[in-house]
Amino acid sequence: MSKAWARAEIALASFCAVLVTALILLNVVTRAFNASIYWVDEAAIYAMVWMCFLAASAALHERSAVSVTLVQGLLGAKGQKILGRVVDLCVLVFAISLLYFSWRWLLPVDLLRAGFNLEAFQGETFNFVYAEPTTTLGVRKIWVWSVLGLFVIGTLLHAVANLFSPAPELEPVAHT
Repeated sequence: MSKAWARAEIALASFCAVLVTALILLNVVTRAFNASIYWVDEAAIYAMVWMCFLAASAALHERSAVSVTLVQGLLGAKGQKILGRVVDLCVLVFAISLLYFSWRWLLPVDLLRAGFNLEAFQGETFNFVYAEPTTTLGVRKIWVWSVLGLFVIGTLLHAVANLFSPAPELEPVAHT
């Protein structure tokens, strides 16, 4: 399941990368003709944010995130496997923490209690997260921020899968 989710994340992140490129090229062309499209910059930024979150989650599946291997290089094979499990556990704790804080930020139960009535929800909670518009695109920012939910799901899924899968064979780290 983790592998399929990671493939979907990479496909969507790839689409976002193409979208960023296309938006930047569109911006260059329209500026060259002195006919700038004002919302293109913001759309490119949001596409980049989505790309980064999705690719970061997929990197956790592959265990290919950027890392510092100083401690790993000092350990033997058994110590490296234990360290790998500790890292997997830390990623899981991070994902659970992110889920908790996202839940506290979005207050989905309160939104449900308000019958998805944004004005009632905002009046009860003073939380405007669902109604705040983007600066130039005019869409609600919650649609941009929804990538965080995908990131949390992916990170949880990959962390659990990594924790309960056989530890990968680590490449020896060169000592300098």
